[in-house]
Amino acid sequence: MAPRPRSRDPLAAAAAETAPGAPAGSVAATAAPPGARLAANQLRRMRRIVDAAVELAQQGGFEAVRLRDVAERSDVALGTLYKYFHSKEDILLFALTEEVERLEQTMRARPLVGGDAFSRLIEFFRRSTRALVRRAPFARAMIRALTASDQETALKVAAFQLRVARLVAAALRGEAPDLGEPLGRAIPDSRERVIAFTLMNVWFSNLVGWSAGLHPERAVVEHVREAAALILTT
Repeated sequence: MAPRPRSRDPLAAAAAETAPGAPAGSVAATAAPPGARLAANQLRRMRRIVDAAVELAQQGGFEAVRLRDVAERSDVALGTLYKYFHSKEDILLFALTEEVERLEQTMRARPLVGGDAFSRLIEFFRRSTRALVRRAPFARAMIRALTASDQETALKVAAFQLRVARLVAAALRGEAPDLGEPLGRAIPDSRERVIAFTLMNVWFSNLVGWSAGLHPERAVVEHVREAAALILTT
C-alpha cells in the first residue's frame, strides 16, 4: 500500500475518514464507539490496557506511562499490547476519545438551550474544561499525547478537533449536537464553522498552556470568554 502524502491536511483527512464506509483502522474507529469492531475478549483486553495506562498517567503523568509497565499492570504481553496500540500516545488518545464521548453524551442529554449564544458558549467551555482537567496528571498526559507529531496521531488529533468544534457549533445554535451526522458535514454554516474552530483552537492552545503550568485552570475559560466576546461582537 502506498504511503499517504505527507502534505495531506489532517482535518480534511479526519473528516473524510469519519464518513460512512471509512475503512477499519482509520479515524472512523476513533469517531465510533471505541473497539466497536472487536470481539468481547479483545475488548476486555483493550479495556485493561487503557485502564492501566490511565492509572499510571494519573499517578505520574505522561512519563509514567511506559508500555512495558502498562503491559505488566494490565496482565497483557507486550507483544499483544502492540497489536492494539502502537505507542503510549495512541493509548492516551484512545482514553481522550472516551472522555470526548462522555462529553458528547452529556451535551446530547443536557443541551445548552437557554440564554444567548455567548453565555451558551462559555458554559460549554466551562463544562468541557472541567471534565477534561478534573484529574490533572492524567489530563496533562492526554494533552502531551495530543501534541505528538506523527501522521497517525495527527489524524486522531484532527478528529478530536472536529468533534469539539461540532459541540461548540451546537452550543452556538442552542441545540443538542447531531452525533449521527458525519463530522465532515457537521457544521454546514460557514460562519458557525469559523467561530467554532477559532474558539476550539483558543481553548486547545490554553489547555496546552495550563498543562505546561503557564496559567491556572480558570484562565483557560477566561481566555476563551475574551475571544468569544471579540468574535460575537464583530
